[in-house]
Amino acid sequence: MKVLLIIQEILSTPAILVGLMALLGLALQKKPTTDIVKGTIKTIVGFLVLSAGAAFVQSGSLTDFGVLFNYAFNVNGVVPNNEAIVTTALEQYANDTAMIMMFGMLANIAMARFSRLNYIFLTGHHTLYMACMIAVVLSVGGLSGWMLILGGSLLLGLVMVIFPAMAQPTMTKISGTDEVGFGHFSTIGYWFAAQVGKLVGGKAMKEGKGKSTEDINFPKWMAFMRDTTVAISITMMIIFVVVCAVASARPDYADALAGGALSATALTGYSNWFVYALVCGMNFAGAIYIILSGVRLILAEIVPAFKGIADKLVPNAKPAIDCPVVFPYAPNAVLIGFLVSFVGGVVGMFILLGINPSFGNTLPIILPGVVPHFFCGATSGVFANAEGGLKGCVIGSFLHGLLITFLPVITMPVIGALGFASTTFSDADFCGVGIVMGNIAKFAQGPALLVVCIILFAAPIVYNFVAPKKKA
Repeated sequence: MKVLLIIQEILSTPAILVGLMALLGLALQKKPTTDIVKGTIKTIVGFLVLSAGAAFVQSGSLTDFGVLFNYAFNVNGVVPNNEAIVTTALEQYANDTAMIMMFGMLANIAMARFSRLNYIFLTGHHTLYMACMIAVVLSVGGLSGWMLILGGSLLLGLVMVIFPAMAQPTMTKISGTDEVGFGHFSTIGYWFAAQVGKLVGGKAMKEGKGKSTEDINFPKWMAFMRDTTVAISITMMIIFVVVCAVASARPDYADALAGGALSATALTGYSNWFVYALVCGMNFAGAIYIILSGVRLILAEIVPAFKGIADKLVPNAKPAIDCPVVFPYAPNAVLIGFLVSFVGGVVGMFILLGINPSFGNTLPIILPGVVPHFFCGATSGVFANAEGGLKGCVIGSFLHGLLITFLPVITMPVIGALGFASTTFSDADFCGVGIVMGNIAKFAQGPALLVVCIILFAAPIVYNFVAPKKKA
């Protein structure tokens, strides 16, 4: 049991997982020991830097902003959160999740090797979350024991290549290379935003009439806004000032600080909310700077190291890396995508409030979670910008915000069947897989559901051997 927990922790720690992949790739290339050590350590450090930036922005500015926003505008409901629902579900499904994750990663390698979907999914924590979600949904379908582990592992291995493949056409446009894949389980949302971007701005971009988010021309007196760090700082400072001003105007503000809704925020450490707002805005920009630095360090090491895996184990293998990997390519789109997606989430919340009486007030009210709207909204902005420029970025990100508001509403009945109705998954792929497999489980129970999982996994492999391959 202890060994299993150690393995689970290693596989769910992105820095170690990617470091091991870099080590394997360099070793397969028979690189000198010094190069192997250097490449492995720099890859791990790069991921730790990225994780530090993500933790900095999530635990500080974003978390406090979400609390402040809900208090300032007096809204209550369900905030979708991957970590919250997984933590709850693991109390009942820890062993099954660990086994599905471990064997699912092996299934990922097998799928990459024997199908045309040559992606190795390297976002360890999302692999853990998806393994947990699959364990829950298949359990509702009557699977348990070895059948649950087998069916769950095959399904996990399949989605670990399906979603990177879905993202790859736009990912190639973003990065300018086909050597790096995209591994983050909100790909349905990114693909959707990219298609919207292509629809509204793709023609103009092809004809050279469209404008990318990175081509925004600021007046001379605003030349400082061309610096990403400065632009993000100023934008976020303004947003924090507005929200803090509205919150401080509430009559129960002092009580909220003393022991109420705001007592857990960093705001309580400041005597003046205006100073706090300025610091938070710049903290946010600092976190983005850290994330971008980590991404650059990872890409400099993982792509050359992965050549060994591609050459020796999985021909043409591509590392599928977490969503911040696209941030350096369009920093303006990152900020626009986050803000517009969040606005979409707010609009979606009001739509749910408006239509809820028609459903007997049974619909859950999904509040705009700042963390998913930042990471997923920012990424959707980059994807939509790559296909449709500035116009595509704005419209695609807004509709993405609506999408990740309504998908959790549809997902909650599946998750709620096991008593997790107080929360739900925030990212589109968890919702998509949950909705599809949850509905299949209504008609295919027990062994029949296992057969469905086997067929779904086998289909891309069979297709690879049966269908004619395109000539190079």
